[in-house]
Amino acid sequence: MLQQLVTMVLATLLILGSVSICAADDDDWRNLHREVQAGRIKSLPSVLGELEKKYIGQVVEVEFEREDGVPVYEIEMMGPDGQIVEFEVDAASGELIGIEGRNIKGMERQ
Repeated sequence: MLQQLVTMVLATLLILGSVSICAADDDDWRNLHREVQAGRIKSLPSVLGELEKKYIGQVVEVEFEREDGVPVYEIEMMGPDGQIVEFEVDAASGELIGIEGRNIKGMERQ
């Protein structure tokens, strides 16, 4: 019986922890949306559009984070040869600030 009680308490804590994490994520996305609406951050579709003008590939993952207070989109794309390349874009200006990966030239549009 004690083991069942411990299991129920742990399950409840896990559920409550998940709810608070989801609420925090939801707040982060709302704040990001407000910043995009106010023009302080470029929208993801506009940033992806600019990348797709210069590079051939399919987006496989996008992350938004702040690096030393600077909002940054980290975008991973898979190129035509299966290569994975990560692009770092300053989310405020839309400027490409970093590229990592192999065969990046193979993704450049002519």
